Amino acid sequence: MKQPHLLVLFGATGDLARRKLLPGIMHLVQSNLVGDARIIGVSMDDLDDEGFRAFTQDAVREFGTRQPRDEDWSDFAGKLSYLNVSAGPEALAEKAATLEAELGDEVRRLHYLSVPPKAALDVVHTLADADLVDRARIIMEKPFGTDLASARSLNAALHEVFAEDQIFRIDHFLGKEAALNILAFRFANGLFEPIWNRNFIDHVQIDVPETLSAEGRAAFYEGTGAFKDMVVTHLFQILAFMAMEPPTALDSAAISEEKNKVFRSMRPLVPAEVVRGQYAGYRDEPGVSPESETETYVALRAEIDNWRWAGVPFYLRTGKKLAEGARIISIAFREPPKSMFPTGSGVGKSGPDHLTFDLADSSRMSLSFYGKRPGPGLRLDKLSMQFAMQDTARAGDVLEAYERLIHDAMMGERTLFTTAEGIERLWEISQPLLDDPPPVRPYQPGTWGPNSVHQLIAPRAWRLPFERQWRKPNETGG
Repeated sequence: MKQPHLLVLFGATGDLARRKLLPGIMHLVQSNLVGDARIIGVSMDDLDDEGFRAFTQDAVREFGTRQPRDEDWSDFAGKLSYLNVSAGPEALAEKAATLEAELGDEVRRLHYLSVPPKAALDVVHTLADADLVDRARIIMEKPFGTDLASARSLNAALHEVFAEDQIFRIDHFLGKEAALNILAFRFANGLFEPIWNRNFIDHVQIDVPETLSAEGRAAFYEGTGAFKDMVVTHLFQILAFMAMEPPTALDSAAISEEKNKVFRSMRPLVPAEVVRGQYAGYRDEPGVSPESETETYVALRAEIDNWRWAGVPFYLRTGKKLAEGARIISIAFREPPKSMFPTGSGVGKSGPDHLTFDLADSSRMSLSFYGKRPGPGLRLDKLSMQFAMQDTARAGDVLEAYERLIHDAMMGERTLFTTAEGIERLWEISQPLLDDPPPVRPYQPGTWGPNSVHQLIAPRAWRLPFERQWRKPNETGG
C-alpha cells in the first residue's frame, strides 16, 4: 500500500500503546507494508515531540519483536509528533494540516482510540471539531457497550460523526495468524469442508483460560466481569469464524455478512446453562467490593439454530487465575456408531477425535485420532498430526495481531472487525443472562474453575487440560 497516512494515536503513552501499538506501527512503516506516514501521539502526559520520541524508543526496545538499526530508528523518529490533549481540537487541526502537507496529496487518516470507554465519545467529538473526519477511519477498542441499550446508544452517537464503514471495532484475537488459518483450513480443503456440520461434529469448545489475576485492573473489571470483557468481544467472534457459511467472495463485506448470519442464528443464552465463578482472594484486590458478585470466570453453552449446526453445542470458557493460560478451539468429531474393537483395546479411552487450533502467537493446529499400537494384538493409542507456523520457512513473515489489524484498517479491509449490527445482536442474545445471572461460585486459584463446570458439559469433557502436549518445533514423534 503506497497511499500516505496520518495516524493520530489517542492514549499514546498508555500501556497498550507502549507494549503493542507503537512497536507495531514502527514495524509497518519500516517494512514498507504501508506508505509514508506521520504519527501524532495524543495523551495527557506533559511531553514534547522529543519526549514522545524517547518514550517510543524505549517502548520499541523493550517490547518490539524486531529491533531496528540506528538509521531505521532515526528515520521513524522524524515521523513522530506529540500533542497534549489539553491543547484542544484547534491545535490538533493545525498540527495535522502541517504534517499532511509534508505527505502530499491523497493523504488518508487513521485515528486509533486507545482510551477508556468513557473517553471514547469525547475523542470522537474532538476529531469532528478538528475537521479530521473526512478521508478517515477510526479504530475503537472494546468494550462496545455493556448491554443492548448502551451498545445501541454508542453506535448511534458514533454514527452522528462517522459512517459505519469508517468505524473499525478491534478484536486482537481475530488478528492472530491462527484465526485466518481457520478460514484457509475450512474453505481451501476439500477434505474438511464437507464434514464441517452437525452430521460429523459432536461439539465445539472455545477455551481461553488465563493465569493472570485482575490485579491492577480491578476498577475496570468490577464493572465488567469475565463475560462482558471476554465472551462478547472475543469468544463469540471466534465462534463466528468457526461456524459461518462459505462467503460468496473473499472480501470483507461478504465475510462480515456471513458472520452476522451466525449471530442472527444464535439462540438467546440460557442462564441455567452458564457457570459463573470468582477466584478466592478477588474481593481482597484494591478497588473490589468485599461483597462483589463480579465473575472472574464464565463457562457457557451456546447454540446456533440453523441447518448446519442445529443440535451442536458450542462450549465457551474463560477466566482469571486458572491452572494454565491457553487459547484453543477444539472440534470434537462424532464417534463411529458401533465399535468392532473389543473391550480393553483402548478405543474411546481418550475421547473422540479432535481438530484443535491454537490461537496463541505460535499458531498451531493438531488432528488427533486413534491408531494401532505397534506390536502384537490390536491395542489402540491416541496419536496426533501437528503443524506449527515455526516449522515453515515463512515463520518470520507473521505479523503481530495489532500490526495486522492496523494494516487492515489502513487498507479498509473489514474482515477481522466487528459491525454495529453484529455487536448489537450479541448483546441481544446475552440479555437473558444479564437480566438473571446465576450465582457466583468460588474457586481456588490454579484450578480449572468451579466444579459445576463439569456438569455443564456432561456427559462430554473439557479438552483442557490436554491428554497430550504440543510438540516443540521440529520435534518428531506421533
